[in-house]
Amino acid sequence: MSVRPSQLWKNMPVERRLVAADAFWQDENGVEQQVEAIVAIAQKLKFRPKSVQTQPLDRKSKQLAHMSDVSETIATRALIAYHLAAERPMMGAFLDALGIAHENGLIASEEVPAPAAEKTAAACKTIAEKFPADRVALYLNTLLTQDPDTWGTLNGLPELALDLL
Repeated sequence: MSVRPSQLWKNMPVERRLVAADAFWQDENGVEQQVEAIVAIAQKLKFRPKSVQTQPLDRKSKQLAHMSDVSETIATRALIAYHLAAERPMMGAFLDALGIAHENGLIASEEVPAPAAEKTAAACKTIAEKFPADRVALYLNTLLTQDPDTWGTLNGLPELALDLL
């Protein structure tokens, strides 16, 4: 089963989307997607993009969080920013369980070989015992959407169930 980042975004509760939106607007690597989000918010509200751009961060975050339909690029950047800002302990625990070198949840090398299915299943079980099911499902689905070649062994695992979100 293949899920898209925009579906993950739509399935997230608004409170979690608000955390993701805050991280999104503060992400220095997301300028292109931020411009796209400003235009989308402006269209939705029938504002000029400049009016949206000059709004305070908390207001832009609320506006983005309340948009259930966002583009794949905005959803992707928001999910990445969210995990880097709010879920590093879980990311690190998952990578530790897999034996993948990382620095505070960020994979240390450019290329990571796809982990064996048994190892992936055990790592998922490890983080599922330590972290809330909805956050685990979001993280694992985000990994799968970002790099299905490396993380394809996640497919079919119960920890990915979208009804957990």
